[in-house]
Formats: sequence, C-alpha cells, structure tokens
Amino acid sequence: MTQQQILQVSELTKKVRFLIESELNTVWLTGEISNFIAANSGHWYLSLKDSKSQVKCAMFKGNNRRVRITPRNGQQVLVRAKVSLYEPRGDFQLILEQMEDAGTGLLRQKFEQLKETLAHEGLFSLQYKKTLPKHITCVGVVTSPTGAAVKDIITVLQRRNPSIKVIIYPTLVQGESAAENISQAINIANHRNECDVLIVGRGGGSLEDLWCFNDECVVRTIFTSRLPIISAVGHEIDTTLSDYVADLRAATPSAAAELVSQDSDELCKHLQQLQQRLQNSIKQKQHHQQQQLRALQHRLAQVHPEQKLLQQQQKCDDLTLRLQQAITHKLEHLKQQPQHLSEQLHYLSPAKNISYWRQTTQQLEQRLINALQYKLTTSENKFAALIEQLHLVSPLATLARGYSITRNESDQVINSSKQVQNNEVINIQLSDGVIKAKVITSH
Repeated sequence: MTQQQILQVSELTKKVRFLIESELNTVWLTGEISNFIAANSGHWYLSLKDSKSQVKCAMFKGNNRRVRITPRNGQQVLVRAKVSLYEPRGDFQLILEQMEDAGTGLLRQKFEQLKETLAHEGLFSLQYKKTLPKHITCVGVVTSPTGAAVKDIITVLQRRNPSIKVIIYPTLVQGESAAENISQAINIANHRNECDVLIVGRGGGSLEDLWCFNDECVVRTIFTSRLPIISAVGHEIDTTLSDYVADLRAATPSAAAELVSQDSDELCKHLQQLQQRLQNSIKQKQHHQQQQLRALQHRLAQVHPEQKLLQQQQKCDDLTLRLQQAITHKLEHLKQQPQHLSEQLHYLSPAKNISYWRQTTQQLEQRLINALQYKLTTSENKFAALIEQLHLVSPLATLARGYSITRNESDQVINSSKQVQNNEVINIQLSDGVIKAKVITSH
C-alpha cells in the first residue's frame, strides 16, 4: 500500500461527511420524537424513529426559535433536515432546519403508500383506460349540487355546446361520509346508464378537504365503472388518486367541461405536446440550477466559521450530557449499595436456616404420622381378613345354613342315636337359639 492510500480516522469521517452532504443535502421526513434534550446552550438534541429505524438529530437554536410547536417525546413531526455526519464520533445525524406537527405530512405519507399499493395492483395501468365517446350528448356530473364546480361545468357547456344534456348526481364532496356518497353516486349513474360520460370532481382545497377523492373505496368504484370517467378535482396543482385511476384527468371542473364539449383535434394535441415539452424543459433547467445552488451553498458552509462554532458547541453539549449521565449512574450505584448489602445480610441470616429446618421437621413429622396411619390401616385390614377366614370354619356359620348341634344334659355333643335313651331330655342348638326336646324313641 502506498502512503497516499492510508487515511487517518478524522480524514475518513471528513470525506464521508462531504459525500453524505453533497449527495443527499436537504430532505423531508416524518417520525416520532424520542430522547429529546433541550441543552443549556439552546440547542435541541433528539432522535426520530419509526417502527424499524431511528436516527439522531440536532436542531440549533437559530432554527428552533422559529418552531411553533413544543417538541415532546412520542410526538409525530414533519421535519426538513440536512443529512450530515458528526465527525468527532463518526455518528450519522440530521441537522434539522424546520419542524412542524406531522398532520398533513402523515396524510401525504398515507397517500403515497396507498398510491403505491393500488399502482402495484394495476389500477392505474393505461390498458384499463376507456376512451371517451366521439359524440357526447349527455354528461353526468358527480359533485355537490351547490358548489362552484357544478356551476362552472354548466356555464362552460352552455357556452361551448348547449345541446349537451347535463344530469347531476348530487353528493357530498367533503367530510367523513363523502367517500361513501361519491361511490354510491357513481354506482347509481352506472345502474341508470343514461349518460355517455361522468365528470367526478369538486373545486380546489387542502389535502384534508380533497381526501375523500383519495379514499380506496372511491378509487375502486371509479376503476370498476362501466361509464368513462373524467376526474376534475381541485385546481391544476391538486392531484388525487381519483386522477390516476380515472380514464381521463382534467385540471379543473371547467377543463373537464371543455374536454367533453369538443373534439380532440390535432391542434389541441400539438399545443399540449408543446406545453409538456416546455414544462419538462423548465423543470430540467430548474433542477440543474438548484443542483448548482446546493453545491455552492455546501462549499460556502464548509468554510463558514459558524459551522465550526456549531460543531464545537455540539461537542461541548455532548460531553456535558455524558458527564451528567456518568454522575447520575454513580449516584444510582451508591444508592443501591446499602440495599445490596442488606440483601446479602438477609441471605446469610440464621433465621432462614431455622425456618428451613422447622419446615423439614414438620414434613418428617407428617411422614411419620402417615406411616403409622398406613401401618394401622394395614393391620386392621389383615385382622378383618383373619376374622373372615375364622368365620368360614366356625360352627355358627354351619348352624346358619340350617344345621344344628345336639347335646345331652351334661352338655356333651351327641353324635349317635345310641348315646340317648327314651324320655331323655336333650338340647338342640340352632343358629338363633336352643330347643329343649325329649327323646321318644331311640334306635
């Protein structure tokens, strides 16, 4: 390796910082505030995060004075920031220039996510676009019956082609239930099938005002419509998902009325092409000038003493924060040390062993009682079995089966008739008592 290929760490971080700032420069993003710190110097330090990532940020007091909100942890914000690198630690960070409540920013993010999903499904594909009829005799208008849009459409149609019939399908065009109303109106128009083309739109407004035309239900209803639909929502700068899915997009409601009241001639197409080429040329020129401006601003920022001062202030704030954290950690450790010693003393206390042996003695006592009880039960069962066996061979059991024992007056058992004489009294023992009898005849 040559000497020119070996870099110092500080040289590497400086190069990386230059590359990051020159490539990305200013970005807009939304995220949740966490680890917010307002330093004594007046600067703010925080992290912006979402469900997957987080990035450290710094907002210097010259910029945060213009912030109208009070930042707090857990708050969703929209920020404009310069992408940079904190050279002393090599940390990737954002230098915040502007901060506001997410609000519209989150709504715009939701718009882009839904747009990407629907585009992936093919709802915006050109192959599904229906062409407008060449001869339009009836136009359906899905909008508010009292708004300026319907008046503009009717005025233009009457001026350009009074013979075109207009059918208004009234609906709400703003509010929570507006999306459902718009979908129902489009479905009614398709069911009646009484017009050649539908104009769906309203006048201009904020993103929140026009949000019903970004509703997924409305977009899918427009996509499944059998009638060709022209989207005429807002002014030229307003763009909704209804514009992407519709068969044709008009910049304004008046422009939509012009589209349905005239034939598409070559001159109009040529003018549109020239207009598009002019817009593209202006955009390219503007983009080139912006790139040059950003490069010059970046070069100026590198040599500006304020930049060095801000870096030193940030480094000072960082060291102050680390010192505070170290002191806090040491104090917490000292606070916990008596509790730790108390826990060790409790663990070595003889009371714990006394309790253990008391419990062990009680268990052994219970086992002895159980063993004695088991021995007594076993002996009782064995004795009962012996009694049962004795009963089986007992004479009393034989008597119970109908047999008897005969004895003479001397209580001797008589086994033969020869042992008795006539008129001799004998005792006959049965199972339930004794019968005295006299011998009448002896053989």
